[in-house]
Amino acid sequence: MAGTHIGERPAVASATVATDSPHILIVEDEENIASFARMYLEAAGFRVSHADRGDLGLTMAQEEKPDLILLDLMLPGIDGYELTRRYRADNATPIIMLTARDEAVDKVVGLELGADDYVTKPFNPRELVARVRAVLRRADHSGGATDAPKDTIIELDDLRIEVGGREVFVGGERVALTPKEFDLLVTLIENRGIVLTREQLLEQVWGFTFLGDSRTIDVHVRQLRRKLEDACPIQTVWGTGYKVPAKR
Repeated sequence: MAGTHIGERPAVASATVATDSPHILIVEDEENIASFARMYLEAAGFRVSHADRGDLGLTMAQEEKPDLILLDLMLPGIDGYELTRRYRADNATPIIMLTARDEAVDKVVGLELGADDYVTKPFNPRELVARVRAVLRRADHSGGATDAPKDTIIELDDLRIEVGGREVFVGGERVALTPKEFDLLVTLIENRGIVLTREQLLEQVWGFTFLGDSRTIDVHVRQLRRKLEDACPIQTVWGTGYKVPAKR
């Protein structure tokens, strides 16, 4: 995307941020990057706070309950991976990773831990704002990947899904899923017997505005298989996508 990048003088208009505007927590130890992102996010109408250490960022996230966390991976204190792991144990707040390296392993590990999206530095600030808005929009419509009534209970052998409570049980034991893992599971089960391409799953679960790539689906399927084991056999249809068998 063409436009201003880090290091250029941004041309943004000042904006009055409403107290009820979405709150973004930036956890980034590079001051120029944090200030740059903050300037554009505030100009776009967001409330923004900032932590320059991972341990401080975790404390602020737990205390302030932001609507979204913009998280660098390489941080003093604790790194972004550990922050995500600890925070995800009790919170479903959307997380967008910031990584200075355009390496698949960084993105995959972050997504496996529960991040919702990623941005590679140096980033275009307008793209960053667009991704923040897109992730918040998806979070506002959490559960929107399914049209099932909120009191719906889906049962498949030992697997039980309570759609309204967004909870999953295997053999009566609760299984902790990230928001996107839950949405992906429900989408696959609601379409039992139908092969869904990675692009279809991205569209249905992540939405039209998702700016990542289809590897995101592979990461989340791998996590579902690990967590659910044999309770929900997600089959790979090579060269196409995934499906849950119509009959067990």
